[in-house]
Amino acid sequence: MSGFRAALVEGIHPSAERYLREHGYAEVVSLPASAAEREVREAIRGAHLVGIRSRTPFDAKRFGECAELLALGCFCIGTDRVDLAAGAARGVPVFNAPHSNTRSVAELVIGLAIMLLRDVARKNALVHAGRWPKSATGSREARGKTIGIVGYGHIGSQVSILAEALGMRVLYFDVEVKLPLGNAQPCRSLDELLAGSDLVTLHVPETPLTRGMIGAPQLARMRPGAALVNTSRGSVVDLDALAAAVRDGRLSGAAVDVFPEEPESNEARFESPLRALDNVILTPHVAGSTGEAQEKIGVEVAQKLHHHASRGSTMGAVNFPELNLAEHEGAIRVLHVHRNVPGVLRQINRIVADAGLNVVGQHLQTLHETGYVVLDVEGPRPPDLAGPLRAVPGTIRARVLG
Repeated sequence: MSGFRAALVEGIHPSAERYLREHGYAEVVSLPASAAEREVREAIRGAHLVGIRSRTPFDAKRFGECAELLALGCFCIGTDRVDLAAGAARGVPVFNAPHSNTRSVAELVIGLAIMLLRDVARKNALVHAGRWPKSATGSREARGKTIGIVGYGHIGSQVSILAEALGMRVLYFDVEVKLPLGNAQPCRSLDELLAGSDLVTLHVPETPLTRGMIGAPQLARMRPGAALVNTSRGSVVDLDALAAAVRDGRLSGAAVDVFPEEPESNEARFESPLRALDNVILTPHVAGSTGEAQEKIGVEVAQKLHHHASRGSTMGAVNFPELNLAEHEGAIRVLHVHRNVPGVLRQINRIVADAGLNVVGQHLQTLHETGYVVLDVEGPRPPDLAGPLRAVPGTIRARVLG
């Protein structure tokens, strides 16, 4: 791995650089989140592995400027700043860390739920203003209340476990059938969950089905005095409708961590119709931002980048055919990325056979327009095996390992 160059930009946790250096990468450049665009361009130019976070865009032009790039790692959950199709077209798998911050998000959701039930946001604002609202009015225990979880995936199910440990009753709704944990009860519809919950928390991905899924009609179906938490995606909730429901007293409060439009930097001004409401808790997209989560993300994505560079594995890629490949000790490994057209595998096998190599393992996977073939072969390595492979019509990228 000493011949590979890695660039980690945007203040990625030191665990990523430490992992890469421990696995033989001698040249690893790490830039802070405050690095200028010029520094970022210079760092990634010529890099084989690049790591970014959610603020750094990676479009088709940037992929074109990184001719040596083998893999791109998003050290975060989302990949919306990356042109995934452009990456696939250049044979570059894109990896992320979809689950490393699960516990961090779940813990904050429970904390927000308790603060909403206890009316902490409003009381906090009044005390900061010099007032002393010592009263039990509007303050409720979590124990015995019903929490409704929309989206029962990795995060939603963790919230379920923590909520039940507090003595809460758990309802959940998911478009797919999910096995309930503990005493959680599935709902047949979103409306059933909204009507039966004292607090609703959202844990859904951004899709055409989830955009605007919580608007004025859905908020009107919630229990009077209920509260809403959104740590999923900013497009899921109509914030104007939410502000109106809180202002009118229909809802007792809300907590929002994600927004349809978010500032480009920490210095930019944040605007939202929720800012003027003292019983709404607003956090700057930090539900998954803990030291523990960032350390886990650093190791997880660095490992995916290393496994692709060293063995061709693409498990966890969001834009690429997925192959889980073990080490190839004692064999030569051929990696071939190509357009998904007929006849490519036949030509690859002919080249290998003509070189006098024996195939001991073969893998093929396709995704949309991209095909990915991995062959483990034995025999004397020819002086130039990659050259004929790159000459196969439809080839995007070819590498030979070992």
